[in-house]
Amino acid sequence: MEATTAVNASATTQETPRLPALPWTVRLQLFGLMTATDIAQRRDGTVNRFAFSLADRQAPARARPDKAGVRTGDVTIDAARGLSARVFSPPSAADAPPLPVVVYFHGGGFAFFSAASVPVDAMCRRLCREAGAVVVSVNYRLAPEHPYPAAYDDGVDVLRFLGGDAGGLPADLAVPPVDLSRCYLAGDSAGGNIAHHVAHRWTVTTQTSPVRLAGVVLIQPFFGGEERTAAELRLEGVAPVVNIRRADWVWRAFLPAGADRNHSAAHVTGEAAPEPELPEGFPPAMVVVGGFDPLQDWQRRYAAMLRRKGTAVRVVEFPEAVHGFYIFPELADAGRIITEIKAFLEAGAGASTGADESVD
Repeated sequence: MEATTAVNASATTQETPRLPALPWTVRLQLFGLMTATDIAQRRDGTVNRFAFSLADRQAPARARPDKAGVRTGDVTIDAARGLSARVFSPPSAADAPPLPVVVYFHGGGFAFFSAASVPVDAMCRRLCREAGAVVVSVNYRLAPEHPYPAAYDDGVDVLRFLGGDAGGLPADLAVPPVDLSRCYLAGDSAGGNIAHHVAHRWTVTTQTSPVRLAGVVLIQPFFGGEERTAAELRLEGVAPVVNIRRADWVWRAFLPAGADRNHSAAHVTGEAAPEPELPEGFPPAMVVVGGFDPLQDWQRRYAAMLRRKGTAVRVVEFPEAVHGFYIFPELADAGRIITEIKAFLEAGAGASTGADESVD
């Protein structure tokens, strides 16, 4: 797959696309999400956390298994900085082989949501149930109070925790035996960005930990740059959730003071000089792209960059998907994406070498 050609505003002469029909329940939830985000994003770069909390419903951890046998528990990793995780454990037979581990980073523009947020909890619960993996959903520190590189630091420290630096997963969470050599990093939106950078850090550092990264799953990852891509311009005012104003606010909140969007945290795709480095042994990747996501050009460029560097990558495209489609069970694609992730986990590195796929 070739990198997408750079464009500017004068190149956008295409007809304005029409958003696919969405169920009224999804449209209502999207409206609430966008309204809450717009209210919470103050012009001075701070967050009105009280205002956002009114729309951010929280799900408690439940030691008692749900109907599918999934149980959840919260574990503190570093109380001093408020770093914790929610662990999702599937049922497991006594003689079953150890299960893979999926370390999950939620989306929310580096600044919103948590592992306890209802959509995040539900997504991880489905992934745990359908993929048969122990899911560790990370409560990383949020920007702008904790800007770059806090979220990346937190992700690396969660891997160290899993490897036993602080004892690993507590037995009282009723976690089945896990295979740390089959550890996957996964994340949606900003969480996909975090998953990439944590994988980069973990791979580039000589590790004595038993944790080995078998793959990364990036669901509509949040990358960017100073350039306005064709998709960003074409879908401005059309696509929900992500627009230029909200995205720019997010980057200002997360990136170091004085940095622009070509900072290495945002711009990882290879068009800006110098070409980004990728360590040898970077794990195979699955990249999920939505046809109505303004970030899609950056996501395809990311996949192209991985290929240039010799990393196995599989791109799964959902042509009618908006940004964040996976949190709405009413949408058929929300079920299909779990099926695709399960296949990637089951096949290991072999899943990443297949042809790119468009899911209708």
